[in-house]
Amino acid sequence: MTRWASFVVSHKRWVLAIAVVIVALSGVWGIGVFSKLSEGGFVDPGSEAAEVSSLVSGLGQPTPDIVAIYTAPEGKTIDDIGPQVTAVLDEFQSKYSVENVTSYWTANAAAKEYLVSNDGTKALATITLGPDSGITFSTFADIPPQLVVPDVTSQFAGGSVVGVSFSTTLQSDLVRSEAIAIPITLILLIIIFGGVVAAAVPVFVGILSVVSALAILRALTTVTEVSSFSINVASLLGLGLAIDYGLFIVSRYREEMRAGAEPTDAVVRTVLTAGRTVLFSGLLLICAFAGMLVFPQPVVKSLGFGAMAAVAGAAILSLTAVPALLAILGRRINSLTWSKTASDRGEARAQKFWGGVVTQVMRKPGIVAIVIVAVLLVLSAPILKINLGEVDYTALPKNDPARVAVETLNTEFPTTGEGATIVLRGTDGQKPQGSPIADVTTQAEAVDGIARVEFSGSADDYVALQATFSEPIDGETEVESSSDAVASLRKMTPPQNTEILVGGSRALVDDGNAAIAKWLPAMIAIMVISTLILLFLAFGSIVLPIKAVLMAGLSLGATFGVLTWVFQEGHGADLLGVTPAPLEATFVVLILAVVFGLSTDYEVFLMSRMVEARAAGATTEEAVIVGAQRTGRIVTAAALILIFVTGAFTISELSIMRFLGLGMILALIVDATIIRMLLVPSLVKLMGEANWWAPAWMKKVHEKVGIGH
Repeated sequence: MTRWASFVVSHKRWVLAIAVVIVALSGVWGIGVFSKLSEGGFVDPGSEAAEVSSLVSGLGQPTPDIVAIYTAPEGKTIDDIGPQVTAVLDEFQSKYSVENVTSYWTANAAAKEYLVSNDGTKALATITLGPDSGITFSTFADIPPQLVVPDVTSQFAGGSVVGVSFSTTLQSDLVRSEAIAIPITLILLIIIFGGVVAAAVPVFVGILSVVSALAILRALTTVTEVSSFSINVASLLGLGLAIDYGLFIVSRYREEMRAGAEPTDAVVRTVLTAGRTVLFSGLLLICAFAGMLVFPQPVVKSLGFGAMAAVAGAAILSLTAVPALLAILGRRINSLTWSKTASDRGEARAQKFWGGVVTQVMRKPGIVAIVIVAVLLVLSAPILKINLGEVDYTALPKNDPARVAVETLNTEFPTTGEGATIVLRGTDGQKPQGSPIADVTTQAEAVDGIARVEFSGSADDYVALQATFSEPIDGETEVESSSDAVASLRKMTPPQNTEILVGGSRALVDDGNAAIAKWLPAMIAIMVISTLILLFLAFGSIVLPIKAVLMAGLSLGATFGVLTWVFQEGHGADLLGVTPAPLEATFVVLILAVVFGLSTDYEVFLMSRMVEARAAGATTEEAVIVGAQRTGRIVTAAALILIFVTGAFTISELSIMRFLGLGMILALIVDATIIRMLLVPSLVKLMGEANWWAPAWMKKVHEKVGIGH
């Protein structure tokens, strides 16, 4: 770090110029990421349901991109509007490559019953686009209007319609949230720093971080599937962390200047102290998000890659652009302020306040620790009832046309074949025929939750049957009933020389959630082990890293307890405008990684100053007070900034993003104040000299790479 700090100071203008040019050029290229994002990726590609989907995809029964709902105007029947609808569909087929079009007016008698509403006033047409249709994400919005029939109410659902609605909403959310977050953040920083120039440095680097996040995600689309949700996560996480890191580094630089250091020496000292802390912080967060890569679902991996890219971009820019800019600014970092002493007075007040708080905490550390742990455990209690769900159309705003159309399908039409797909495959390479098919059909029809079973198709060595779900009974929800039916179908006894595979949309979701549950322990193990190793290196202690992991566990428990209470059990859901439902598994994993990472991140900020003070000869109590005085203001300010940045998710029109935003806000409030500034000092006081114990070999390693040396 010493060599790097000297290099940045010696070549400050070149370092800053190269960083800005690289980010700007890559950002121009990165804007194209929006057209390359995926709406899927929630399926475990190695699951039984995914195998069934792959098999039946060759039976000529493609999933429609668009489901058009046509309502006959008053005084007319659906048969009366048939010629108008057919003419529009024919014209559409003449303009675009279409794989399949099925409508009420052209379907056979058996299929018609699924294409007309219960009251007979609405009818459906399904359109599956061809692979060479030329229609892309950016042009898809022009397609549904071309299927509108004059003087006939037209609604549009379907996988592609819902997917484009999600992506469009996410894009508008991103623009709106950053337009709100950046100005508010700048105002907060001006108040914190007492000057415009000092406040502008973290914001400047934050903007660079957002641009770099887009470029990195664009690069990732060339090698893997990247979810549209990753844009908002990576951009806002990159913005928040870059500003937090900038805040930490600028604060340390000004502290060194107040202590009498010359600007050049202050930059070097800042890189060696705050810079090293940022480096460890970035590595901790990257390790936390690396745990997401163990899951088989592409969407989880892409969110992990996006978050890792955001952290890496923020950390790299904080160790290059920020110190270079500080070296260029020198003493001008304190210019454009309403008072030359505003910053010093603010810092003095903060040190007095947090020093006083921690002093009071350490007078009765046992009582403080017991009360806080008890409260956090109570908040964690609802987590025992947590259920995992999926992202579906209900995450869209209630007035979104795609959501309204899907709700029309679900409430006004008979079942459209929603159920389970049963594949009966011969283990001897022969296609099952006759009695084996009849046997499986009989078994499936006897399963609770199945209304009927019909032959769907056959190919090579298998046949496919479609089992339609019946209406839920005995107070079960539709999800519970269908999941139970899938589980029962998988328990059927296969006839001789055959095997039974069960798939379908419900099975895909259940298999995906099962994969999350299966791999979650591996993710947690990666996060915990890597965190322990890095914190051992950073602090030169055995006890402090273990305490940090336990504190992260408390923060996670309280966060998910409240999220379960609100989003799943529905307490206050109306105020947030969300529909109570099981927690979406992918975002549970994401929040787990983010909260764990940020928790250990703030631990590094706080404990780094305690370790520095301890290395300088302070007692345990003195080290705690110094750490709280020096970082109390920074940690709470950093958390407040992240609350505003990531809290922008809460104004999203998507309920799943509000889930993410509220989770971040809860975690930041609990972690940066209750845990970090009250519980941690009390525990450090209680553990006394044991805080600093480590084997001799670890002390030697710490002296070379750790914080405080």
